[in-house]
Amino acid sequence: ITRMRLQWDWLCFSVLIISSVTAEIENEETLDADIEDFDKQSQEAEVDRDKSSLGVVYQTPKPTGEVYFTETFDGVMAGWVLSKTKKEDTDDNIAKYDGRWEVEELKENTVPGDRGLVLKSVAKHHAISAMLTKPFVFDNKPLIVQYEVNFQEGIDCGGAYIKLLSSSDDLNLEYFFDKTPYTVMFGPDKCGEDYKLHFIIRHKNPKTGEYDEKHAKRPDVDLKKFYLDKKTHLYTLVLKPDDTFEMLIDQSVVSKGSLLEDMVPPINPPKEIEDPSDKKPDDWDERPKIPDPNAVKPDDWDEGEPSKIEDLDAVKPEGWLDDEPQYVPDPNAEKPKDWDEEMDGEWEAPQIPNPKCEAAPGCGHWVRPMKNNPKYKGKWKAPMIDNPNYQGIWSPRKIPNPDYFEDLHPFKMTTVSAIGLELWSMTSDIYFDNFIICSEKEVADRWAANGWGLKKLVASANEPGMFSQLMTAAEDHPWLWVLYILTLALPVGLGVLFCWPAKKTDEDIDFKKPKPITRRELKQERDELEDDELELEEKDNEDTAEDERREMEGTKRELIKDAKKMGREAPHSEDEGEGGEDIYDDEENEVADGSQEEGDKSNKSGSEDEMKEADESTGSGDGLLKSVRKRRVRKD
Repeated sequence: ITRMRLQWDWLCFSVLIISSVTAEIENEETLDADIEDFDKQSQEAEVDRDKSSLGVVYQTPKPTGEVYFTETFDGVMAGWVLSKTKKEDTDDNIAKYDGRWEVEELKENTVPGDRGLVLKSVAKHHAISAMLTKPFVFDNKPLIVQYEVNFQEGIDCGGAYIKLLSSSDDLNLEYFFDKTPYTVMFGPDKCGEDYKLHFIIRHKNPKTGEYDEKHAKRPDVDLKKFYLDKKTHLYTLVLKPDDTFEMLIDQSVVSKGSLLEDMVPPINPPKEIEDPSDKKPDDWDERPKIPDPNAVKPDDWDEGEPSKIEDLDAVKPEGWLDDEPQYVPDPNAEKPKDWDEEMDGEWEAPQIPNPKCEAAPGCGHWVRPMKNNPKYKGKWKAPMIDNPNYQGIWSPRKIPNPDYFEDLHPFKMTTVSAIGLELWSMTSDIYFDNFIICSEKEVADRWAANGWGLKKLVASANEPGMFSQLMTAAEDHPWLWVLYILTLALPVGLGVLFCWPAKKTDEDIDFKKPKPITRRELKQERDELEDDELELEEKDNEDTAEDERREMEGTKRELIKDAKKMGREAPHSEDEGEGGEDIYDDEENEVADGSQEEGDKSNKSGSEDEMKEADESTGSGDGLLKSVRKRRVRKD
């Protein structure tokens, strides 16, 4: 039974493990659902999935609906303008936007014919921009911005975000720099171990006309892998007219929220603010605890006692070398040949630990060790008590906010008419490709399927085997090692548990294989059985004798009663009468004697007395005695 329970426990445990692994796989499949749709749509572009990157046929993506801007960098790079201005508040030697841009293919997982815009310079400012095909007006259509980024050399410190420049009459792309007004900023940024995905809007204060930057709350997802895996990733921003937004990476939502609730600082200011003219009163007491003014230092409190004293019970260890120094000059050291005593002074050999001290408890002057002073109490301080004058933490009074406003539809922002990249990076070869700005998610998805989806297929075909992927995943998530071990050990353990023959115990062997018995053992067992039978027989005889004795006494009493009754009913002769009386007297005496000798007579003696009494009885009592004798014989 115990073995069956263990088997069921193992079976239940295996089901739980398999269920958890299945749930993880289903979760990954859910996250990749849109990606699989892209893979299916890419078939329409006549891409053969079984081919390697060298056999892929690339076709430049083409928009399938209304768009405001697209760029694939596959043809002539028309419309893009390099900035010729300088960055403000920066040293002149690095203020110029002289970073170099190139249009080239990916270094790894190359798709022949597919090219992108690559940031080439290190530690330089880069700025490039282009006008939209038509301005985007924030009215009743969503804004969808999507593009691809590949950190081909990883990223140490730098960004890959884009800016949607605000429409204005004086917008000149040749003077595009960090202070150029923008409406939306979106994209990845990283410096040190801070991995960000920016979403910033410039919101116009309807009362003052000033613009303030509002930042979306940081995503709860770990973004590290998107910066370090050297793969092409798809970044998408969806801004909806209902004032909500979504940020996606590789078509999976990593952050979403509301412009009214999830921006920092909030779009709408608070209705009340602290009064800047209000000041804390001089007598305001914010101390919750104060020293007890009535406390007095005890008379025996000695503040002069040190915290440590010499241990007077300590004894210098035997073998302590008082005359040996702890360090001695190195006897093997030699004065350098270029040593100049006039310039460098007298040369002295470097000090090394005294080798004689290694085998001894210590060297030099022995000093008693220090121990905690039991009399030490330190400086006396009065105990703390609740402050009776405590008034709480002071805060200024609230007044109506003179700058308060309520913008119920922050989606209606400044019109966008250009797109720009204004970046600084300490890492080169940041790859950008397939920009699109539109209002329909289906258009952006088809665009991604024909561009990023194809790159994903090629990267998947060139990825290492399953084993290498598992090792890489375990490096990022060490807890996966536990899952790997359980996954490998579980089938082996179940196979051994259910298929391997069970080990026979000593009890099973003793039960199935009888041991050989010798003649001496057989004789001994037979003697033991005979002794047991004799003991049982004696016990049964004792019980039977006791029962017979009790039955005999009862029979005697009945016999005497019946005989007396019959004697009174029928006339008898003198002899018979005398004989009957003698019988009655004898019977009574025998009954009395039997009562006195109870417990001393054996089964045999009791039977003889009964037969003797039956023979001595005469007259009408013979019939009863005979019947008693017959019952007695039958019972024996």
